[in-house]
Amino acid sequence: MKMVYNWINIIQDYLLPPTCILCGNPGYNSRDLCFSCYTHLPRNNQCCYRCAEILETPATAPVLCGRCLSRQPAFDETYAPFIHQGAIRHLIGSLKFGANYKNARLLGMLLAEHLTNLSGTDLHLPEGCRAGKPDMKQTAERPDLIIPVPLHKARYRERGFNQAIEIARTVAKEMQIPLDLTSCRRHRDTPHQTQLPAKKRQKNLKNAFSLIKPVHARHIAILDDVMTTGSTAHELAYVLKKAGAGRVDVWVCARA
Repeated sequence: MKMVYNWINIIQDYLLPPTCILCGNPGYNSRDLCFSCYTHLPRNNQCCYRCAEILETPATAPVLCGRCLSRQPAFDETYAPFIHQGAIRHLIGSLKFGANYKNARLLGMLLAEHLTNLSGTDLHLPEGCRAGKPDMKQTAERPDLIIPVPLHKARYRERGFNQAIEIARTVAKEMQIPLDLTSCRRHRDTPHQTQLPAKKRQKNLKNAFSLIKPVHARHIAILDDVMTTGSTAHELAYVLKKAGAGRVDVWVCARA
């Protein structure tokens, strides 16, 4: 099956060569991203292992930030390969607000690559390129299931799609992990979180999620595009753990 999949990629690249979304140069490794733009993506190499908050001082081992030390979130670890600025901010913003679906495929491939590297099996990268590997030795444990953060039905109708689902489809395919799009529901149409301070975000999201059917998985990965304070992930992880999940990690493309 893997050989067939590789041949499909080869044929597709021949007929429709990948082109860098950011600069227009030829892409590499079947991606719409060139090697130069790839190496200049803003990477989140020094961060809290629980919430991926960017650390101001270098660390040589996984550490917790002050916020997680004072108030432990419901999720266990966060994997966020990039910082939400520059090219990554552009890719996520033009996906979310411009419906550029090709960005979702690229972001999903980059996230899957990062997670696969952490689990000990590198994907095919150009010779000499290992810029995506973090400095700290965080190791990703493979989950049983991926659940994208759901949108409320009103927000879904307004936007026409859920960017977390679009990214998750690629991650699930690349990593061959089951994807659950139906068990969790966002039953409160919470206001936009962008301009809210951390405490108001927490209050805004209280009891926003519920399960509409049982989730039979010990280890679940919540997937979203960006993490800002972690309030959304905390509320969803709390619901999943209350329902019986033993471990909940968070997978996001970027940390703000």
